Amino acid sequence: MPSVDISIWAVVVAAVINMVVGAIWYMPSVFGKEWSKLVGRKLADMRKNAGPGYAITTLGALVQAWILAHFVFYASARTALDGAVVGFWLWVAFVAITQGVNTVFAGSRKKLWAINTGYFLVVLVINGALLAAWHP
Repeated sequence: MPSVDISIWAVVVAAVINMVVGAIWYMPSVFGKEWSKLVGRKLADMRKNAGPGYAITTLGALVQAWILAHFVFYASARTALDGAVVGFWLWVAFVAITQGVNTVFAGSRKKLWAINTGYFLVVLVINGALLAAWHP
């Protein structure tokens, strides 16, 4: 595998963007109320033990940004638009389709699929753009 020169600061910023988008996306006034209804949990109950969830989410955001940076490099994406396209296609292949399969077999609501995968669409497109534009 070729050596990849990645800006650790770009990865950290991408992870922060992931967390900020998630905080906004799942606010009660955006999709939070509907999401909690669809999963059958109360937002207040989830906030009580949110620490481990946020720790895993933060670690996952860092790993996701690190891997996305590799894909952006392998695709030779050097502009924000090219990086956004890489993020979009990764979303199609590894988020939309896999979650679509899970939704169908679990009998989950399509609206829940749209909320959850929509979040990752926004994150991967923004972060793909960021990581392509911010290269060492």
